[in-house]
Amino acid sequence: MTPLIDLSGRAVVVTGGNDGIGLGVARGLVRCGARVAVLGRRAEANGAAVAELCDLAPDEPGAAVGLVCDVGSEEQVVAAFRAARDELGPIRGVVACAGAASPGTPFLEQTLDDWRPVMRTNLEGAFLTFREAARAMVADGVAGSLVAVASLAATQGQVRGQQYAASKGGIVALARSCAVELARHGIRANTIVPGAFTTRLSEPFQSDERYAAKVLPRIPLRRWGAPDEVAGVAAYLVSDAAAYHSGDVLTVDGGYSVF
Repeated sequence: MTPLIDLSGRAVVVTGGNDGIGLGVARGLVRCGARVAVLGRRAEANGAAVAELCDLAPDEPGAAVGLVCDVGSEEQVVAAFRAARDELGPIRGVVACAGAASPGTPFLEQTLDDWRPVMRTNLEGAFLTFREAARAMVADGVAGSLVAVASLAATQGQVRGQQYAASKGGIVALARSCAVELARHGIRANTIVPGAFTTRLSEPFQSDERYAAKVLPRIPLRRWGAPDEVAGVAAYLVSDAAAYHSGDVLTVDGGYSVF
């Protein structure tokens, strides 16, 4: 019997796939049989991620490739997708995980210099990623799946992080709009909204006892999420099991938002 989530031979691009949730997603995709292109700014981190991913699929040569890419640069995103298609063949899915955190400046003191780098990576990066993935899918005549990783901040707000929250809210709107316009090409678009996950960027907050004392009691599962725990949702959305699932927002937060 064919597994419900079978990505065998399917090429998927994961931006920010060399660390945190992006790497967790990439691991899950490879375990389901996908061939993954990891896009990230740090060549060394890309290499380490690719080595780990290839170890997960020793019988599948070329299970993962790493491409240096700043998702806020149009030229680099265009070049990276061209290279990914050359390496892996037609792109059938993309998971936009690359993101930048807010600098933590109080709102009354924020400037455009605080806003623009976050919006450039998070929202403009998702736009460029989705656009190039969709262009490739249409050119190759294949159905595909666009998945963006947002944040609970998109709906719940974030103190000293208005630019981060705004960028993540924009991602939700971007994906929904793509779901409507690109459906005629057989392209679906959805958003994953993670809660509090343990990553390199979040560890300083989660190790703070005062922060943990406020947040953990609001999570019914009473623990932080692990990056690999987003992988199942991402793999499902990329797979044919989600062939009629588009324009949605899937929350993965241990129950935080409903408690």
